[in-house]
Amino acid sequence: MIDRSVLRRKPVETSMADSHDPDRSLSRTLSAWDLAVMGVAVAVGAGIFSVGATAAANYAGPGVILSFLIASVVCALAIMCYAEFASTLPIAGSAYTFSYATMGEVVAWFIGWDLILEMLLAAAVIAKFWGVYLADAFGLFGVTIPTTVHLGGVAVEWGPVVIVGLFTTLLAIGTRLSAKVNSVFTIIKVGITLFIIVTGFFYVKAENYSPFIPPAEAAPGKSGLDQPLFAFLSGMEPTTYGVVGLLSGAALVFFAFIGFDVVATTAEEAKDPQRTIPRGILGGLALVTVLYILVTVVVTGMVSYTDLAASGAPSLTTAFVLVGAGWAGKVISVGILLGLTSVLMVLLLGLTRVVFAMSRDGLLPRSVSRTSPRFHTPIRLQVGVGIVVALIAGLSRVELLEEMINIGTLSAFVLVSFGIPILRRTRPDLVRGFRVPWSPALPILSGVACLWLMINLTTLTWIRFGVWLAIGMVIYVAYSYRHSRLARGEFIAAERGRPLAGSRETIDRM
Repeated sequence: MIDRSVLRRKPVETSMADSHDPDRSLSRTLSAWDLAVMGVAVAVGAGIFSVGATAAANYAGPGVILSFLIASVVCALAIMCYAEFASTLPIAGSAYTFSYATMGEVVAWFIGWDLILEMLLAAAVIAKFWGVYLADAFGLFGVTIPTTVHLGGVAVEWGPVVIVGLFTTLLAIGTRLSAKVNSVFTIIKVGITLFIIVTGFFYVKAENYSPFIPPAEAAPGKSGLDQPLFAFLSGMEPTTYGVVGLLSGAALVFFAFIGFDVVATTAEEAKDPQRTIPRGILGGLALVTVLYILVTVVVTGMVSYTDLAASGAPSLTTAFVLVGAGWAGKVISVGILLGLTSVLMVLLLGLTRVVFAMSRDGLLPRSVSRTSPRFHTPIRLQVGVGIVVALIAGLSRVELLEEMINIGTLSAFVLVSFGIPILRRTRPDLVRGFRVPWSPALPILSGVACLWLMINLTTLTWIRFGVWLAIGMVIYVAYSYRHSRLARGEFIAAERGRPLAGSRETIDRM
């Protein structure tokens, strides 16, 4: 009997069987090191040199250190949930795949739609900033090269287009090769980050940490739509600093941790996923948390948060300039370019894998999920994604939508967190390479914490998010509901003769 319900769930066995489709399969080539590097690569980008300074200047003052701790704890809770899911169901698609197995198709569709929003905008924003920082680097080193070209009267920024094209080609050729290149870039940029941290500590002054949490101040320049949704709904006047600023800062710096859900999208390409996925994800998160907190301690200790706020566009470079060490700008510019390069590559990979999983299930056109017999990558899809990202980054002001990335990520975190107790109850028989401790308490706490961070994003972001969800609903009703393979009963035959997902037979084949 074919299930017509929008809450129909895709059996775990079926998801595992799909990964063996010779026309739509991915090679398991990634180790725990590759996954950890991937997480560090996507989390340590330009943000490590700017997001802490921005949050300190405009929201939390030195208390931004606590903002990072809050964000990292929330992320750690959610990432443990990802690690359990990915080690239990090591299939491409991340939160989309997990939600399909636990909460049903319509929920899975919307979380997949949110992941597309997150990774598409993140990739475009990063590519855009790569072009901006390339121009800055040219200026710092005295090189004069125009970064904009005119094609038929249209101004195109060539930097984002070139870098997206380069890594689209690399990813199309093979995931393993991309991981090796990514490792080199990541090791170099972590080294640069450590150098900056050590140098910055020589300029730290204890008085700059006082007051640690500045008293709340009115923010007359902010409209109601520019303040957190919670503050808007509760009728609070727009403010900055204080406890509200601390929490708003946590919601902002959460952007620094979005990379680890991207790692879960590559679960189908991990060797021995029951072991490598938890180790890779959690190890990478630990390193990133330490790096971010150290950078934040340095930037808030070097100069007063009020001086950072007065600079207009605060960053770690701003702090070095204010203490008379402007030479550090050149080192930081190189670190940023390398950082953004590896971030972009991982986001392009993650975006493609989410669309790949949704296409393989029929919720998007099945034709785009075909993989190359030679490279075992979805080449056509990878190229298509690259073209879309390059056009958005090269032709639009996508940086205005940065907070949309956060809300897309957090919505995925919420459902993955709540999905853990559901899968524990419905499928206790599955072998789990990692188990979230104290379930269901910790997964539920994780989901609630992510919801809290969501309502501390701006009201305008929520309005834009609502529009995106409405567009997704139209596509689901018009196309995905009718073309779903689950709706057509195409998965029934695939289940016969397959070993139980998570059984010893399945694990041995990975």
